[in-house]
Amino acid sequence: MRIAVGADEATTLTQEVTEALRSAGHEVELLGPLAGGGGEWAEVSAETGRRVASGDCQTAVLFCWSGTGAAIAANKVPGVRAALCGDPETARMARKYNHANVLVMSLRATSPAVGREILDVFLDEPHGDDDFDHRNVAHVDALDADGR
Repeated sequence: MRIAVGADEATTLTQEVTEALRSAGHEVELLGPLAGGGGEWAEVSAETGRRVASGDCQTAVLFCWSGTGAAIAANKVPGVRAALCGDPETARMARKYNHANVLVMSLRATSPAVGREILDVFLDEPHGDDDFDHRNVAHVDALDADGR
């Protein structure tokens, strides 16, 4: 799977996650400072979201200090459903019930060990396929189209 990874700074957590993705055989596309460039959290997050929305990447992992700003910025890109996850169960539920396609983690609050657990669950959990989930995801998708 091709996975975009973006952050406004490189840290032990971003390195651990990137290495875990590569070790699992994923193709990783680094964005912002992780790729040796610049970028503030809003622009890196939006670009990371665009990589998923365009289909160039199947999913993405984003980081910023709290994780909140990255999630907000990525979710401004139509087609992105970014979820800020601080624990594996939230990641599981974000994938299953919300069909999240971008995982966001806090650089401040996430240890590398917990980050690996969150990542593994997020990548392993399939999207739920019951009618209730699909209806709700369709409503969210409609917000991208017309804002209502």
